[in-house]
This record gives sequence, structure tokens and C-alpha cells, in this order.
Amino acid sequence: MNEPADIDYESIFRHAPIGMCISQHRVMHDCNHALTAMFGYELGALTGLSFALLYPSYAEFERTGARIVPIMNTKGCYSDERIMKRADGQLFWCHVSGRALHSKDPHAAGIWTFEDLSEKRPVTAELTPREREIAALLVDGKTSKLIAKQIGLSPRTVEMHRAKLMRKFTATTSSELVNRLLGVARQI
Repeated sequence: MNEPADIDYESIFRHAPIGMCISQHRVMHDCNHALTAMFGYELGALTGLSFALLYPSYAEFERTGARIVPIMNTKGCYSDERIMKRADGQLFWCHVSGRALHSKDPHAAGIWTFEDLSEKRPVTAELTPREREIAALLVDGKTSKLIAKQIGLSPRTVEMHRAKLMRKFTATTSSELVNRLLGVARQI
């Protein structure tokens, strides 16, 4: 019987077809080739830097960090789709998934994956940080009431942001807005 070949986990991590990162306290400890290429950085350039660099604003970095803690505490993992920022400042939709390596402290250490969704879902309108946050939650299928509870706003305030998003994306219904946020072409 043949002996199983040694598995080179380092090589698998480096050459995975999806962006991967190992973090400690929201600082990138190690990133693979796909992640640095996706965000437009040289290999090794992100090591030791805060994830804040990859967000459109520092406030969005802070809000996202606070939002994921209770979910990570409950499930040990987290996943969403959000707008991120490349080295050249270009904004793009990204699917982000992560797993905490220490269940009692979700930010202490984790493994994160990033998938560029820009081919399927281009960012087509100038959005404020709050609109980006609400858009990401709408794409997740959340109602205004759930969004309000999750991010600490009144349902009326969320509705005002949703109305602004509908104007910016020339959507007449909530489902049309979600389709436009997802980049789905309107079928006539």
C-alpha cells in the first residue's frame, strides 16, 4: 500500500484560489497571493497591518468589528458580503467569511477568506458609509426592522437610507433595489 504524501499546508495556503488571511486582533498576520492581488498590494505588504486598510472608512471597520462579535461568540464563524477598498481606492463588493480560533475572544485569532464579487456585482453608485452598511444588510435579506436593531438605528432612519438607495439605484421596489445591489440586470 502506498504511503500518503505529506501535505504541504503552507503551499496550499499560499496558492489557494481564494483570498485567505490569518489574523490576530484584527491585524493581518499572514495573507496569501490571492488576497494581496485582489486588494492590489504586493505580496507581504499587508502583513502586520490592520484590516482597517481594506475598508472604505475607519468607521465601517469599527462598526463591522462590533457587529461580528456577538455572531462569532454564538456561532464561532461569520460571513457576509460588503463593500471593501483596493489599494488604488477602488470600491468593490466582497464576500468575507471567517472563523475564530479562540471561542472566548473572536478577534484574538482567526482565519478569513475573501472572494471578489466585482465581476458579478459592480459598485455603480456613490454611497455613504452608512448606505454601504445598510446595502450589505439588505443584500443579506434583512428587513429594515432587523437592520435597525442590528446597527442601533431607528427603523425610520433605516427606511430613510433605503429610500436614498432606491433613488440612487432608480429602483421602484425593495426587491428591485436588492437586485440592483446584487448587479442583476433587469429583465423586460
